Amino acid sequence: MNLPGPVTVRRLPTDFSDWAGLLALILRAFDYMNGRIDPPSSALALTPETLRDKAQAETAFLAHIGDRMVGCAFLAEKADHFYLGKLAVDPDRQRRGIGRALMQAAEAHVRAAGKPEIELQTRIELTGNHRAFERLGYLETARTAHLGYDRPTTITMRKALR
Repeated sequence: MNLPGPVTVRRLPTDFSDWAGLLALILRAFDYMNGRIDPPSSALALTPETLRDKAQAETAFLAHIGDRMVGCAFLAEKADHFYLGKLAVDPDRQRRGIGRALMQAAEAHVRAAGKPEIELQTRIELTGNHRAFERLGYLETARTAHLGYDRPTTITMRKALR
């Protein structure tokens, strides 16, 4: 199904109320990870209420094509950078520039806030994500393990925004 019009990316509006719809979008986008990453994604623990709380504590962006929500990203401000999390694009809309548009909006926000870097994490098993972020200028800075694991489970990547 082709949707009319270009993708638009905007900050989450203050009157946003479709938390169940946003959660469903994130879960659809992260579904391919189920059974592939260990431990399971933290997205599985989200509820509409915790997602609303996350959006209140962070800066969220939504991508739309027409009136259909097709992607999101969240930015958490840290002392010397912003952390990008829950980047999600509806699976039937992937590979159409939506993720790139969300990344560009996030990076523009970080620059406007005067922070020099943006950071994200991707799971060790998701090698396609590593390559995609590398193409966008992100460099691996660390490998870490989730609590209780004796092997790396996550790759941290950063991009300088000068």
